[in-house]
Amino acid sequence: MPRPSSAPPASFRHGARTSLPITLGYFPVGISFGIAASRAGLSVFEATFVSMAIYAGASQFLALTLLTGGAPVIVSALSVLAMNLRHVLYGPAIMEKAGPGAPIRYSWAWAGWLSDGGFGAAYVGLQRPGARFSERWMFGIGMGPYLAWCSGTAVGALVGTGPIEAWPAVDAALGFLMPALFLAMLLSVLSRVHLPAIAAGLLVSLAGTLTVSATFGIVMGMVAGALVGVAGWGQGRDTDRFDLDGGVH
Repeated sequence: MPRPSSAPPASFRHGARTSLPITLGYFPVGISFGIAASRAGLSVFEATFVSMAIYAGASQFLALTLLTGGAPVIVSALSVLAMNLRHVLYGPAIMEKAGPGAPIRYSWAWAGWLSDGGFGAAYVGLQRPGARFSERWMFGIGMGPYLAWCSGTAVGALVGTGPIEAWPAVDAALGFLMPALFLAMLLSVLSRVHLPAIAAGLLVSLAGTLTVSATFGIVMGMVAGALVGVAGWGQGRDTDRFDLDGGVH
């Protein structure tokens, strides 16, 4: 829970600044999706509409693969819905972190803009000393990444496949941007209580990938990390955070 502070609640502009790294990262990844959609035969309008309606990077790539591969629409819709169920938990997690008495009048609106990156930015922001929750702040966090994702998709669909094929290194780099962003957010909130869950997830994921497949390893690593995290719930102190130089405070 954020520490009490006499400062006024965070503003829309503050929220936009908080999610600025996510906004900058979403634009090129949106371009990557737009290019993939163009390769699959979608028009600029169709590709942009998918980003505006679904707004979930991994799910959009999944939907694109299923639909272009001939899967029934109902199967594609159910697959995307199942993959996006995690979003249902984002709003309640933010409100728990904001503490009792936090305003919820427009939570139905700003919660719809909570992508993985937006949620991470809000969660990290609420852990900073003196953080003050406000719904304007949440709107600021959500709007930038959403607009960047949709506009990036439009640009990628407009550009098409030609320019990117001449620069394979750029194509590979676009796929690394989102993992790099999430790694940076993880480091900013890393504490001793999180280490067992992270270690379990990494070890099980590596073992599953080497023995079965990458998909199996990722899923089992997520399950293992979640189970270890639940088993250790309430142990340790969130204040025992690690600095990048290895110190603890």
